[in-house]
Amino acid sequence: MWTVIYIAPTTKIAENIRTRLTEEGFLVQLRPINLSKQQYEILVPSGELEEVQEVLNSILHP
Repeated sequence: MWTVIYIAPTTKIAENIRTRLTEEGFLVQLRPINLSKQQYEILVPSGELEEVQEVLNSILHP
């Protein structure tokens, strides 16, 4: 099952986060939620949630 870990405000941010998480070896999906504002949900498998959150924090708060 996939879990939303972050809602990215722009396509560029969503793609950047997906690239960084994929480089760390995680499976990542993007799902558009508001095409007019280009917001995207970033989803990962629920079993990897804790590990992904640690990496996501280091991406968002370097």
